[in-house]
Amino acid sequence: MDKNKPKIIALYLPQFHPTPHNNVWWGKGFTEWTNVGKAKPLYPGHYQPKVPADLGYYDLRLPEVREAQVDLAREAGIYGFCYYHYWFGNGSEELELPFNEVLRLGKPDFPFMLCWANESWHKKFWNKDGVGTSKQILIEQKYPGEQDIIDHFYRLLPAFKDNRYIKVDGKPMFMIYRSEQIPDISKLFSIWNNLAIKEGLPGIHFVTQLNGSQINIEEINLLLEKGFSGVNVLRLQHIWKNSWSLPVRIIHKIQKIILRTPNLLSYKRAMKLLTGIEDTYQHVYPTLLPNWYHTPRSGLNGHVLTHSSPKLFKEHCRIIFQKIITKDEKENFVFLKSWNEWGEGNYIEPDIKYGHGWINAIRTALDEIS
Repeated sequence: MDKNKPKIIALYLPQFHPTPHNNVWWGKGFTEWTNVGKAKPLYPGHYQPKVPADLGYYDLRLPEVREAQVDLAREAGIYGFCYYHYWFGNGSEELELPFNEVLRLGKPDFPFMLCWANESWHKKFWNKDGVGTSKQILIEQKYPGEQDIIDHFYRLLPAFKDNRYIKVDGKPMFMIYRSEQIPDISKLFSIWNNLAIKEGLPGIHFVTQLNGSQINIEEINLLLEKGFSGVNVLRLQHIWKNSWSLPVRIIHKIQKIILRTPNLLSYKRAMKLLTGIEDTYQHVYPTLLPNWYHTPRSGLNGHVLTHSSPKLFKEHCRIIFQKIITKDEKENFVFLKSWNEWGEGNYIEPDIKYGHGWINAIRTALDEIS
């Protein structure tokens, strides 16, 4: 790979296969496709349901599906996958099968890393107007203490030692989604780094995700001072908070209630806030966001970036790539949110409307880098 090219790591959801707990919680055979397939348009021009093209309604238990995904990722110019990893404490895991198979089989031969999606799972309820009414806990995220930190490390050590694992200076890159929820995170850093050295690794390259309504260098520096080696800046909350003035937000709220629509924002307008000066800083890894339609999961409570398209996404990629083009090879990571979050309308896998449009957008923007 050209050293000057950004290294795009695509976030990867392993929800597309049946699991025992999902069978109990949502009905036998439930996968993310259940929500995707039953989604309905909630306003004129609302693109729902979204229908996969090349890969169909796939099952991630099949190795040929995982190989076909990698073929498409290579076509896009993606460097590797970042698999969501669910560890709830005391050895409790969910959705681990696809990645376990990738590790066990040694295939696909494609770089990967892990993101610990450390939050409780809830069954959420809304009324007919899309207002949250209650949420029932399904699995609680717990942090039992030092032994659990050690057990978690050794659960992942075979992955960290895999030649495909993405590393910086020999250190496996490991992302933590909600680092602020971990009590005394310095203890986790210390234990994992010491264990890594004991096991023949130079340490762990810890990354956290920053997704707040305010993104600034002060927040980033605080995370780096805590011991993180990198910060993935995601501006999803930021765009909804800062795209409109307070009076305009009030008007939109009234329109939402009267017209009974989800929360709408044009992708073209959001693009202006999907990047910032912070993306040029060392140890900061920006985010590519092609689309966002949360309504298959959330109905009228969902958020939608309207009129997103491969053409606009290509321009978004160009802007982000220019922000990091001068960074050192060890720092030129950019995260793609996401590879296959179909339930959030947040994916680049081919669908029947755009085909390979999202994939081609990334490839074209990469090819234009001199």
